[in-house]
Amino acid sequence: MLPDLIEVVPPAGRKESKVVLPGSKSLTNRALILAAFAAKPVTLPGALWSEDTQAMVECLVRLGFAVEVTDDPAEPANRTLEVQGAGGRIPDAGTPEQPLELFVENAGTAARFLPPMLCLGHGSYRVSGIERMHQRPQAGLVHALRQLGYRIDTPNDRLPAVIHGTGPRPGAACSVSVEESSQFASALLLSAGIGGWRISVTGANEDELPYVDMTRRVVKDFPWNGGVYDIEADASGASYFWGADWLLRDGGSRVAVVPTPTSGMQADQKFLDLVAQGTWRSAYSRQTDLADSIMTAIVLAPFAPATTRFTELGRLRVQECERVKALRTELGKCGAKVEESGDTLTVHPGPLHGAEIETYNDHRVAMCFGMLGLRVPGMRLIKPACVRKTFPNFFAKLAELGTVIRDADGKPLRGDELLA
Repeated sequence: MLPDLIEVVPPAGRKESKVVLPGSKSLTNRALILAAFAAKPVTLPGALWSEDTQAMVECLVRLGFAVEVTDDPAEPANRTLEVQGAGGRIPDAGTPEQPLELFVENAGTAARFLPPMLCLGHGSYRVSGIERMHQRPQAGLVHALRQLGYRIDTPNDRLPAVIHGTGPRPGAACSVSVEESSQFASALLLSAGIGGWRISVTGANEDELPYVDMTRRVVKDFPWNGGVYDIEADASGASYFWGADWLLRDGGSRVAVVPTPTSGMQADQKFLDLVAQGTWRSAYSRQTDLADSIMTAIVLAPFAPATTRFTELGRLRVQECERVKALRTELGKCGAKVEESGDTLTVHPGPLHGAEIETYNDHRVAMCFGMLGLRVPGMRLIKPACVRKTFPNFFAKLAELGTVIRDADGKPLRGDELLA
């Protein structure tokens, strides 16, 4: 188990490394919802086994679905999941006086994907999470479900919320915007076929549309009558190791990432072409260029050949932490010159030094600065175990690149000590 403070020591010498990626969280949690709806058992090889996906599995089990979990010998952070679908039924429910409790931790996908599914049950369900999850937006989804005719009890259109399921409503219609989050639209689309709903997706937030397209494609390709649905490796997780290759190649080291996501469903797949293997650009937009992996690019930017602007970052402010402020603050501790104007960060090239990095209980902040420690001596991370959310063996993978990861007393960590 990772201690509360670690130091990442840059690797010495040249090294050729290969990193095996775990499965995609986004695809795993979409597939779990659909597998529960399926008419017969569905097997999900390569599924990510992290805090977010475990939260989804635990909620499905609470709802009465049987889920068999088998280790994946090829990747410790993956599992093969077999879900016994109930053909569109939700087996268990509570009452208005005593709703069935579902705790989603800090999993935004579970918090958004479950409520439409619960509307198709017959009974009452209370969905809650950690405090930060109760602060994150949910109103667009709540309003859409009410348009469809369902009762959702919440004082502020956020979690915790009580969903009163009354079953499918064939022909019911709603509109949902992707301006705030694509997860609202994806949540509705995952359940729309069983619910008989007509969903109109509105808004021009281009950075959110790839996730909606991912959902539509998963729904289209899914084995609804039972079978196998393979989970692709995670492109956002790949960005840290594509970034590691970019950081280390000047010293003669290289990092190969396998398997390379190739389906085109994951927006972060573009990081490889736009950053890691491409010519560094003077500006990147979260809306049109990079999705979650724009955080990886921001942390790499002090080593870029020229000043870089990162634009349209507003979505980062309402995720696991206020990520724009976190990136500016922590890069500043390392000596980077970073300017914030509206939803734009401008990062100037220049030397960095080590610092004690606050991770804000945000897995992506921890992984970004862990990656930076491959190049910058003295990088110390506070509470790095937050990576358990999506990549529980991230630091074990980082150690495979030749870096030493040690605790506050200078003791090198090995084996299970590197796991979140």
